[in-house]
Amino acid sequence: MTDRSRRPEAPFRLDLGQQKTRAKELLRDARAGDPAALARWRVHRPDDPPEAARLADAQFVVARELGSPSWPRLKAHVQAMGRSRAAMVGGPAPDGDRPTLHIRCGSDIGGRLGEAGFVGDFLEHSNPYGQGPVPDGADLLAIRARFITAAYGGPLALSEAAVADKLRREEEGLARAAARYERVVLWCEHDSYDQLCLVRWLAQFHEGGAPPVLELISIRQFPGAMRFIGLGQLPPEGLRLLWPTRRALGAADLAVGGRAWDALRDADPRGLAALARADRPGLPDLARALRRHLQELPWTGDGLSLTERLVLDLIEPGDLGVGQVYARMMRDREPLPWLSDLMLLAVVQQMARAGEPPFRLPEAGTDVPWPQWRPRITDAGRAVLRGGRDWLSLRPPERWVGGVRIVPGAAHWRWDEAGGECRAVPPS
Repeated sequence: MTDRSRRPEAPFRLDLGQQKTRAKELLRDARAGDPAALARWRVHRPDDPPEAARLADAQFVVARELGSPSWPRLKAHVQAMGRSRAAMVGGPAPDGDRPTLHIRCGSDIGGRLGEAGFVGDFLEHSNPYGQGPVPDGADLLAIRARFITAAYGGPLALSEAAVADKLRREEEGLARAAARYERVVLWCEHDSYDQLCLVRWLAQFHEGGAPPVLELISIRQFPGAMRFIGLGQLPPEGLRLLWPTRRALGAADLAVGGRAWDALRDADPRGLAALARADRPGLPDLARALRRHLQELPWTGDGLSLTERLVLDLIEPGDLGVGQVYARMMRDREPLPWLSDLMLLAVVQQMARAGEPPFRLPEAGTDVPWPQWRPRITDAGRAVLRGGRDWLSLRPPERWVGGVRIVPGAAHWRWDEAGGECRAVPPS
């Protein structure tokens, strides 16, 4: 729906011989005093000078850079990926023992599950609940269809009728899942996009009944030569390797999902904040994702959401296009990447519609593609960044964070990052 497309898979197909060579080169360069090599070394071995180091120390640094806790663990992972790849050729289907439905908040792994040897059915149930209104009410699908069309419909050439039809079909597929399949597997990563979709699925199974077997695959990290952002980055053998990591979900997990779904749609965000403070062993990524979602409320210090602050900070120098802003956020700045590129574009366009815009975009009708738009920060935008003005004083358009409506000048909720709680703010 918001172009959660595949990302390059090659960085997650690691060659152990190549990594050994990289470790040797790192050790050599660090001993020679190369600044870049020394900087890499100090991140992971700050107390061990490279002059007295061994190859094993350099291998440790390389393993940590690739997202693995140690070289032996990296070696075991690469070997397991090889076995998983071999099992894809003529091996039994991982899910072939019973009728299975795989549910994912996007289409990114649908084809790859088949390539990996899975034979179960696939259901995309995707709704960007982290943006736009998610109020409590029977007309939620109609509200979401209008928002999605307005926010992302231009670049994707979407019509409201087509969006509404897609959402309806996905809801129907979710509602039928428990009765049609002996096993349902939910595929997620750790970000708020996925975890908010997860609580919607859990709420459905809590209210409408669960399948005989309900399982969750939810991961935070996968070793590779680039930052892990989502399952869509992984090659087929990587998805197959995750199959044994799935965990069974019980009644308590479904109840938590139901409470989280209700709290997400509540006009008072304090219930969601309470859930964000409690770790759930069966749902290990939920609390952090809920906190990240709450960080999209205006903050107590400057009125900016975390995403809005990152956008302003990145565009201030004036040398980045919108596409580069997105890439920099995903690679370096966003603590829990959850946005698609079109979701980031929607944030940028909404900010630019403030009564006093914090930056200027190219005039309407320009032939420059939107990823190349280069925003120019204004004096008002600089004042907000430096704490001289509150963002809501610039009169940005109305926006929603779940069930919380944010209108400049009206009473609203703010996020207190230090306290990890929500605070009510009276009308200004």
